[in-house]
Order: sequence, then structure tokens, then C-alpha cells
Amino acid sequence: MASRNLGRHIFGQILLNNGRKNVFKFSGAHARCMSTQGEFIITEKKGEKQNVGFIQLNRRKALNALCDGLMKEVEAAIDTFEADDSIGCIVLTGGEKAFAAGADIKEMKDKEFAQVFKGNFLTYWNRLAGCKKPVIAAVNGFALGGGCEIAMMCDIIYAGENAQFGQPEITIGTIPGAGGTQRLCKAIGKSKAMEMVLTGNRINAQEAEKAGLVSKIFPVDQVVDEAIKTAEQIAGFSNVTTGMCKEAVNAAYEMSLAEGLHFEKRLFHATFATNDRKEGMTAFLEKRKPNFTDS
Repeated sequence: MASRNLGRHIFGQILLNNGRKNVFKFSGAHARCMSTQGEFIITEKKGEKQNVGFIQLNRRKALNALCDGLMKEVEAAIDTFEADDSIGCIVLTGGEKAFAAGADIKEMKDKEFAQVFKGNFLTYWNRLAGCKKPVIAAVNGFALGGGCEIAMMCDIIYAGENAQFGQPEITIGTIPGAGGTQRLCKAIGKSKAMEMVLTGNRINAQEAEKAGLVSKIFPVDQVVDEAIKTAEQIAGFSNVTTGMCKEAVNAAYEMSLAEGLHFEKRLFHATFATNDRKEGMTAFLEKRKPNFTDS
């Protein structure tokens, strides 16, 4: 916990102090703000209201291989955006050729059992899945191994037409270690997941959409903008309510139907303790746009 708080503090200072390298991008209505570049990722606030947190994996020569340093920067960025009340949704993306081609094999090759067991290797990757705010993955190119796993940690996946998903760990003598055998099965069913995990075969964007792994497919040059557009829509609602929605849907994976329905009902009841529920219903009856205050 101490290291996470330290990482958030350091990353927050980078954002406040303009970071090591700041650039301005003007590639459309959704990209009009300052970006902060770390060693392995670029972060920005995007959207007309600057209410979308944007994280781009930026290790392109290595096809965004997920080294320890990269994932710790992602963890710190999630901490920072989650603590920022102006951010209502987060978009995670990579490059056009690769979202992330997997974990860094060079970094893992010489590790031994005792080391990875005692260090609980890869556990901190789950910070992405544990983010309280909605996260959208905008995937172009390869999303393989760990890349597929971190995409599945997100709440929504948008895919470019060139996207490829796979869990090829079997081909290097290991198995998925960050959710590939679990989240993939829940997303596309046992038979298809088992085939992918046991063969290492990939599926393309069209197959992934058909199987239910991704929500929508877009042209390669549009998928990020479309993800930001959806993120802006989500961020325009009450952040308290979107957090409840996310928690309720995720609970469906962990509970029986009866337990899930009970949990959903209690969260529904809880919205009646919020100002935003009252404002939303009042605005609807008065035929005006609601003014949510995240309270």
C-alpha cells in the first residue's frame, strides 16, 4: 500500500509539474490538451470537458511489451485519475500495430518459482481491474497474452479492424497468469476459451465481437476517438451512480443469481440517498438536462 501511495504521489507530481516531456496534440475535437509522457506511457485529460483520463502505452519498439516499469506507471496513472474528481471515465490504448503484444519475456525468463511465489508476481496488475471508475480499452493490432488480459480487465473493449486477441502462453511453456484462463472463459465461454488457451491460436476483431469479447469494431484510425466519445458520455453522468453500476455488473461474475439480485436491489436503494438520483428524476420530470454534482 505504501508503494502504491508513493507511486500515486510521484505520478501526481509529474502531472502537476508538467512532467519530463509535455506535448500538445490537436488530432480532432477529443484531443486538445496537454499530455504527460513518462518512460513507458503517455497520459492526458481528454474530452470537451477534460473529464476523460487517457492512458497510452508507449513502448512501441517492443510492441508495448508489458514490462514491470510500464505496469507500475499504469498503476500510478490509475491511482491519479481515480483520485481526480474531474475524471469520470478512463480510456486505455496502445499503438496502431500493437495494443500490447504480451508480458516482457526477457524480463521473466530467468525468474524462479520461489521468487515469483514470494513476490506474488503480476498481482499488482489487478489494480486496473480494481479501478472504481469505468475503463474502456481501445485495441488496435496485437492484444496477446498479458495484452489480452489487461484489455479484459477493462469494462468495455472497442476494437480496431486489425485487432487480434490471443493467449499464446502455451507456446512458451507456461499458462496465462493475469486472468487469461478466468476472464476469457467468462467472456466467451469454456469451449472457445479452452481452444484459445490450449492452442495459442488468435481470434480477429470480427471473431472477438461475435464471441462477445469486444463491444464494437471501428476503423483503425477511429477506435480511439470512438472510445473517448463513449467515455465522455459516461463521464457526463453521476460518477457515484456509474461506480454503483460498475460494481453491480461486476458482482454478477462472483455471485449466484439470487445473491446478485439482492446486491443490485440494495445498490438501487442506495441511490435514493444521493443528491444525483433526486436531481436526475427531477430534471426528467421538468424536461431539462440534469446537473449532476457527484454527490
